[in-house]
Amino acid sequence: MVRCCIVGGGPAGMIAGFLHARAGVEVTVLEKHGDFLRDFRGDTLHPSTLEVMHELGLLDELLRRPHDEATSLAGYVGDVRIPVADFSHLPTDCKFIAIMPQWDFLDFIAEHARRLPTFTLRLNTEVTDLLTAGDAVVGVRAHAPEGPVDIRADLVIAADGRHSIVRERAGLSVQDFGVPIDVLWLRISRRKDDPAFPLGRVSPGHLVVTIDRGDYWQCAFIIRKGAFAATRDRGIAAFRNEFAAAIPFLADRTDEIRSWETIKLLTVSVDRLKEWARPGLLCIGDCAHAMSPIGGVGINLAIQDAVAAANLLADPLRDGPVDVALLRRLQKRRSLPTVVTQGAQVFIHRHLLEPIL
Repeated sequence: MVRCCIVGGGPAGMIAGFLHARAGVEVTVLEKHGDFLRDFRGDTLHPSTLEVMHELGLLDELLRRPHDEATSLAGYVGDVRIPVADFSHLPTDCKFIAIMPQWDFLDFIAEHARRLPTFTLRLNTEVTDLLTAGDAVVGVRAHAPEGPVDIRADLVIAADGRHSIVRERAGLSVQDFGVPIDVLWLRISRRKDDPAFPLGRVSPGHLVVTIDRGDYWQCAFIIRKGAFAATRDRGIAAFRNEFAAAIPFLADRTDEIRSWETIKLLTVSVDRLKEWARPGLLCIGDCAHAMSPIGGVGINLAIQDAVAAANLLADPLRDGPVDVALLRRLQKRRSLPTVVTQGAQVFIHRHLLEPIL
């Protein structure tokens, strides 16, 4: 029995676990994988997230980890450079976006969380169902290396992403706002004389975003929703040609796209739970509101959810179960930034990206 069981070891889950444990709440985080090392995850730490790290006294140590800093963002329409954002005037300690692989950020948070006596991280532990008593959630059922295990908790926080098993088992209703795009993620080698990062390049029928990973580019090739099967049917050679036409400075390296196994499809969705909580259960991050990769905002909103949850719940949770009315206050507090951000993403999808594609 623990005070708080957090499902999912992504940014929302790890920050929520760290902050609750830091406040003296006994917390267990369950992560279905054996480590955090997975590619093509959100890795843009916005100034708001860096400010949280600053307030926790962890910023300087975090920024000693390998990362790049973007004080401004620009895109290209054809060969014309279009400024998109300038962070130099923000009233924050860091006036830049930090580009850091998500696994490095999560390892950093886990390293600090493990130093706390009330924190436990269980890897290779996949939640398969909820434990309930009447309408209340009282824990989770999971598959662990030692076999099936039941973990009872005063509160379950679901942070297991857009394909959440928890929200499915809880029967929570989802509003899907529909988007016209999917994303193909792939790697292309980077050379010293390549243009500076980060770049979004728009050409007729194409949009590609590239993220500088040091020795390679992480590329997001935007396609129309549901078009992956037709893209595959045209063959890998046709895709190489299409990629080269979309981003010419990488055209001489398209032979590195050897097969479809080197390309990962991200099925993009923008959705939101109508209710983020029921007795004994709270959903945060992509589990509560799936974001598009546009703007790289998902990880930052998820972290803000985690911070708000800890601020609201840690003190009362130290003493036992919390009332569902308190859990619903989290949704009330976080609804405005969620609705505004998703509204902006849906507008960009429909009025900018769809016409381009």
